Amino acid sequence: MTPHVLFLCTGNAARSVMAGVMLDASGLAVRVTTAGTHVVEHQPVSIRTRLALDSVGLHASAHRSRQITDADVVVADLIVAMAGEHVSYVRRRHPEGADRTATLRYLVDQLADGSTPLRERVLALDLSGVDPPGQGDVADPAGGDDQDYVDCAHELSGLIGALVPRLL
Repeated sequence: MTPHVLFLCTGNAARSVMAGVMLDASGLAVRVTTAGTHVVEHQPVSIRTRLALDSVGLHASAHRSRQITDADVVVADLIVAMAGEHVSYVRRRHPEGADRTATLRYLVDQLADGSTPLRERVLALDLSGVDPPGQGDVADPAGGDDQDYVDCAHELSGLIGALVPRLL
């Protein structure tokens, strides 16, 4: 069965979109979706996000923003948050997903690779007991200039590159 990874940020307009596109482009056999915690629904990717993705050789022209739903949480084997605040949001609004939600930085440091299914390795981390603010954030480029978005894309590229072997 193909693992399902959900990337989560605030507006589903920059960080989660970039991370999702990057994981998709990795060629790894996973289902990737993205969502946000406070979304204006169905918005296209911003010009700055497109430019940032272009800087790493990727694109997300078909993306439309969407709010995280109960159904998203139920089917995800792993919910990858961009910041501790998103982990806290899942714990408040979707507590059934707390044990499968952590920040990207935390997962890069803590998720074991191995032959056991992804969901089992995620559950072994006991994520519902890990303090969200201490997990490490990917800074939100919103409100910044073009270079802030490009810097975010490059940071995410490195983090996704480090996460991929742990998802196998």
